[in-house]
Amino acid sequence: MTHLTERITVDPKQCEGRPCVRGMRIRVQDVVDLFAAGLTGSQILEEMPDLEEPDLKACLSYVSKLAAHPIVAA
Repeated sequence: MTHLTERITVDPKQCEGRPCVRGMRIRVQDVVDLFAAGLTGSQILEEMPDLEEPDLKACLSYVSKLAAHPIVAA
């Protein structure tokens, strides 16, 4: 298992190797999709009570770092 931050983990045996929150089966994508759908952090925490506020920040930080990588056009 790789720890990308303190709260984001990647395990090839879990969720097909997609980044998850603290080893749970809650994917970073699931959290970001809820934000994109217009939910607030408080609403997401109500929907997913196993999450903590620092988990939400870690998900956003993780996605921000991915978006910062340049895309090389062929």
